[in-house]
Amino acid sequence: MGRGRLRIYLGSAPGVGKTYAMLSEAHRRVERGTDCVVAFVEHHGRPRTEVMLHGLEQVPRREIEYRGSLFPEMDVDAVLHRAPAVALVDELAHTNVPGSRNAKRWQDVEELLAAGIDVVSTVNIQHLESLGDVVESITGVRQRETVPDEVVRRADQIELVDMSPQALRRRMAHGNIYQPDKVDAALSNYFRPGNLTALRELALLWVADRADEYLQEYRGEHDIRSTWQARERIVVGLTGGPEGRTLIRRAARLAEKGAGGEVLAVYIARSDGLTAASPKELALQRTLVEDLGGTFHHVIGDDIPSALLEFARGVNATQIVLGSSRRKTWQYVFGPGVGATVARESGPDLDVHIVTHEEVAKGRGLPVARGARLGRSRIVWGWLVGVGGPALLSLALTHMSGDLGLANDMLLFLSATVAAALVGGLFPALASAAVGSLLLNYFFTPPLHLFTIADPKNIVAIVIFVGVAVSVASVVDLAARRTHQAARLRAESEILSFLAGSVLRGDTSLEALLERVRETFAMESVALLERESDIAPWTCAGSAGPHPGGRPEDADVDMPVGDHMALALSGRVLPAEDRRVLAAFAAQAVVVLDRRRLQDAADQARTLAEGNRIRTALLAAVSHDLRTPLAGIKAAVSSLRSEDVDWSPEDQAELLAGIEEGADRLDHLVGNLLDMSRLQTGTVTPLIREIDLDEVVPMALVGVPDPELSVDLEIPESLPMVSVDKGLLERAVANVVENAVKYSPPDEPVLVAASTLGDRVELRVVDRGPGVPDDAKDRIFEPFQRYGDAPRGAGVGLGLAVARGFAEAMGGTLAAEDTPGGGLTMVLTLRAAPRTLAPAAATEAAPHTAGTQRGRPA
Repeated sequence: MGRGRLRIYLGSAPGVGKTYAMLSEAHRRVERGTDCVVAFVEHHGRPRTEVMLHGLEQVPRREIEYRGSLFPEMDVDAVLHRAPAVALVDELAHTNVPGSRNAKRWQDVEELLAAGIDVVSTVNIQHLESLGDVVESITGVRQRETVPDEVVRRADQIELVDMSPQALRRRMAHGNIYQPDKVDAALSNYFRPGNLTALRELALLWVADRADEYLQEYRGEHDIRSTWQARERIVVGLTGGPEGRTLIRRAARLAEKGAGGEVLAVYIARSDGLTAASPKELALQRTLVEDLGGTFHHVIGDDIPSALLEFARGVNATQIVLGSSRRKTWQYVFGPGVGATVARESGPDLDVHIVTHEEVAKGRGLPVARGARLGRSRIVWGWLVGVGGPALLSLALTHMSGDLGLANDMLLFLSATVAAALVGGLFPALASAAVGSLLLNYFFTPPLHLFTIADPKNIVAIVIFVGVAVSVASVVDLAARRTHQAARLRAESEILSFLAGSVLRGDTSLEALLERVRETFAMESVALLERESDIAPWTCAGSAGPHPGGRPEDADVDMPVGDHMALALSGRVLPAEDRRVLAAFAAQAVVVLDRRRLQDAADQARTLAEGNRIRTALLAAVSHDLRTPLAGIKAAVSSLRSEDVDWSPEDQAELLAGIEEGADRLDHLVGNLLDMSRLQTGTVTPLIREIDLDEVVPMALVGVPDPELSVDLEIPESLPMVSVDKGLLERAVANVVENAVKYSPPDEPVLVAASTLGDRVELRVVDRGPGVPDDAKDRIFEPFQRYGDAPRGAGVGLGLAVARGFAEAMGGTLAAEDTPGGGLTMVLTLRAAPRTLAPAAATEAAPHTAGTQRGRPA
């Protein structure tokens, strides 16, 4: 039995009609005789959607009890037992109630697909995991229920359900999506025109990317090399020169003119040594293209025009942007250049833009690092000039009517030798000198057409000719070598300078450094290997590129670093002159690795030091703060047990009250110590559920003395529910309120008020106490901190530290602000439950209180 097929209706926003479209598809399939059932569909009280369920078989849901309530969920076992051909499963990103078969509904769908059942499902664009941060920045609402992008991408069919923002808002206003009492709040918050437009664009772009993936797969399967201009994709050819930034910006402007345009910057590196580009300039261009929303690619190829065109056709590009050549006029004798070659061979499906810039015709300089100083084409031309030049010159001179004389003939042949040296180097020039001397002897030195010389003067002349030709060729070649060496050393110094500077500044990670090595030496992969001893196996400390080597002996290049570390490169064998720079890279890689490990060790040391500080403070607290109530309890019990004193009922009641007060104090102190210990060890695991604040806050005030007089409570009923752990929230609120009551004047009750702000709910605890300076607002949340002249017996200074720790464990925050007119306001910010956010946003739960409580740790 094969795997089932998945079809997804992707919505650009809630209410666009995903479920309606899914049910319409189900009716069409049922009419065609397909066995189709409703595994789980939520109509949310929308009449038109509910009507669409009529006539479709529905698999009974499974009810799961959770914290005293029953929640309906999809019964996966029942659907598998029913074994339909097609199952409808709504809300793919839904989180199942604890106790369900799987944690997420998409995992339930995976089981159905594995059983051979086709599934039709729905999901909104804002529920895709990769878009969570983007959607939150647009709407102000963090989506808690998400589905991995890969789950949706694997779908066999994705159909976008779209609607214009204006039409969707009209549907909302007509009551087709939410109940009438929720419409105004929804229209003024989540369903604002700007939010809907942005979500719609996200959905369109995401589906366009998915369609592009399908297109690339189809082109690859059918080996289609021509460009299909379904989308503007612009390739920028970079040389590593300063003009690259101009080209990237021009390409970005071209991409902006068409919707969905994409910029791909590509640098073609030769496979025979260090790259000729400036690594610093390439790094700047990489950053620029990524900042503009494009991508940077590093490709290896000896024939740059062919490699560039191959890359462009491989990514289905529609345009290529190149810069005008930096070569000087005389350098065009070596060929037409990359731009002209690409434009000639691009064909009708690729547009080539040649962009002018400030570096035009300023010279490209010599290659910086090649195995040979001259390219293959120049060497070929050098041999043609060296061998063919004297032959053509002899042919031309023998057919001339006049005799130029042996001296002039020698000068012309000498010119051919110099030309061969300039074009092809030493050996073509030597060949030119040898061929030229033979031709001079045969055609122009009496006796003619014989390899003999009658006049001794001519022998001297030919010997001088050969000597001068060899000398000129040697000088030209030596100058080329020196120029090449200088350029190479300049490139090496630039690479090493940039490398050392980036490492010393600490802005290069090990992986980024190894990627730099791979790009610099045009390798396939690079790995930094290490082992503990000479007989221990090698382990990989970091790598770049596909399939890095696991042992130095398996790599093409092995650069040892110390006794037990090595840099292994795969791709080709490096010439000896490149290993000097590679050794510097290897040494820097070890430095980066050591620094990273030292940083990890320092972080661990700081953690240990903090733990030691807390243990020291805990010992101090136990030695004093815990002994004080124990001493009071001990004294009261000893007095009650004394047989020498006859205590009156009033005295006994007072002593018992003291014992009870001391025990309560001990219980509070020990509870805070245990909570702080849980926070320090990371064992706090909140159980998040949706609750109302008015259920928790009154319970948190039980331990406050005379809460009716000391606390004013303002918790509106219209507040949305919050996603919190009830127990942790109760402890956090109790600590904050008790702290505020402790420092507030007796005649000034503490105000506890709540309100909404976007997708958050704020609980403000306001006191009128002495307040806290700005520089101490963060310190009061540290463990064992008590502000000002707090009496030693007032607590161990853990109340606010525990409260903030619990708030952060639930995804909230706790901060201190000044109360206008004096005092401190503690602001506890919590996440609103998504399902209650839209209706609750219609009204503010309560006006923001002017101040915030000045809290000190209890």
